Amino acid sequence: MGALHSYTVDVRWTGAGHAGTTSYTAYSRDHEVAVAGHPTLLGSSDPAFRGDPTRYNPEELFVAALAQCHMLWFLHFAAQDGVVVVGYRDEAVGTMRVESAGAGQFTDVMLHPRITVRGEDVTDDRVATLHARAHDHCFIARSVNFPVRHEPVTRRVA
Repeated sequence: MGALHSYTVDVRWTGAGHAGTTSYTAYSRDHEVAVAGHPTLLGSSDPAFRGDPTRYNPEELFVAALAQCHMLWFLHFAAQDGVVVVGYRDEAVGTMRVESAGAGQFTDVMLHPRITVRGEDVTDDRVATLHARAHDHCFIARSVNFPVRHEPVTRRVA
């Protein structure tokens, strides 16, 4: 069995106001997400669920975690394979279905990595292999029960 890692996150609701949860509309969804040694993230719910659109919501952070994990593995394998990456951007999109009773789940996440590599000799097949390896190793993607797909675009610079 491999090494176990533990992650501690402190989530504090800051939206009680004076009324608390006396009704669905009486309280704010505002909260803080704190991890020791890191800046505090200001969170809320999605605006569709009465949240503050200026704050991060859990669904956005979930999609971000998938995109970050893929990127970090991709960069790791690129460095191992001698592929020099000089730019990486991903405008990831997650799709969540909400059922009539209010429960819901993500149905898929599509990553759109835009990579800039140095060297004209880096083939699309080589980059595709790095993405496949990143996908196979991403801890977050391996932990979800829906497809996490990627549509990469590679740009080459001398």
